[in-house]
Amino acid sequence: MRGARTMIRTSSAAALLIAMTLIAGCADRSLTTGSIPMDYRQRHPVVLTEAQNALDIPVGPNDMRLTTGMRETLRGFVQSYLASSAGHVLVQLPHGSPNAPAAARLSNEIRATLTTAGVPARAIVFTGYAAGAVGDAAPVRLSFTATRAVTAACGEWPEDLANDTGGNRNWYNFGCATQNNLAAQLDNPGDLLGPRGATPIDAARRSTVIGNYRSGKDTSSD
Repeated sequence: MRGARTMIRTSSAAALLIAMTLIAGCADRSLTTGSIPMDYRQRHPVVLTEAQNALDIPVGPNDMRLTTGMRETLRGFVQSYLASSAGHVLVQLPHGSPNAPAAARLSNEIRATLTTAGVPARAIVFTGYAAGAVGDAAPVRLSFTATRAVTAACGEWPEDLANDTGGNRNWYNFGCATQNNLAAQLDNPGDLLGPRGATPIDAARRSTVIGNYRSGKDTSSD
């Protein structure tokens, strides 16, 4: 009997030791995995930087005026300019290409379209660039420099995916596209730096709602 009791106690102690070892092993693995940050927002942060916003207007050798599509494209370009704290709009005309005379003819119309859309005349700077005498028609290039929200380039795979899988970590490129899309959707990059000021209240509407509430009427609008 004593031998049986001793064997039972030994078996119980061994089982308890094995259980504690397994629990300790699980705890160690969770701590190891949790200690690796691997946060995609740290690998691919959205940052503010100065970037060039460019637009190419195709001009044919025989073009005499801007098309409706060209004017609408220019207006969209001006909207981006006005939404930023940009300085000058640089307009580069091709020199030496077959369409250079046509680009020069359209320069006044381009200036008029820009100013009509809201760009100050003093902020428009015309210059030229050397273009080839043969090949595709050289475009009229418009650009301005402004603050933009950007992320690092996506599609990088610096490590073997098998290493990340074994360590229960997401791969390096994980989350890059999401961060890139978030940066592209920011209308005002300054929103990353702090909240905007509150807009003024509608005093007339507030007075109406309070009056209806006090008289027991419906406070919703039609």
